[in-house]
Amino acid sequence: MEDDLIRLGNNLVCSKCKSLFVQRLREGVAPAGELGELVYAGFWIRLCAKILDGLILSACGFILGLLTVLVTRHPIGAGVLQNLLAFILNIAYVTYFLGNCGATPGKMACGLKVVRPDGEKVTYGRACGRFFAELISSMTLAIGYIMAAFDEEKRSLHDRICDTRVVRT
Repeated sequence: MEDDLIRLGNNLVCSKCKSLFVQRLREGVAPAGELGELVYAGFWIRLCAKILDGLILSACGFILGLLTVLVTRHPIGAGVLQNLLAFILNIAYVTYFLGNCGATPGKMACGLKVVRPDGEKVTYGRACGRFFAELISSMTLAIGYIMAAFDEEKRSLHDRICDTRVVRT
């Protein structure tokens, strides 16, 4: 019933929801339509961001590999240690940057951000989960990534698993 609604800015809010609506505004969450809708990032820009992150992680992995060889004299031990440290580096990289900044350096360079469906920031736990969900996307012959090209919200398999969206900033 339109008679029960209160106009706050460009939005009509029921009297029961007014306090929650105002609280969300104080928290910095803009209602849909107020600051515009989310603009989802497409497949190609996301691929560019992934390539940039891959280059950064490869450079870090190379340095890590050199240090591992210097510390460990046994070639098999060095290889195992290097792979373990590279895996940990990947987890830490994605979890830290998504949890803290909302985007990895590659995504930042491309003007992208990972958010929840309502535009809120991703938590560290969800960022870590998204890393492991990306492993599933890559294990499906990259079909999990390619899904972003055909989804209306440009979601990959790992976005669906973790309920995230990649948007342009």
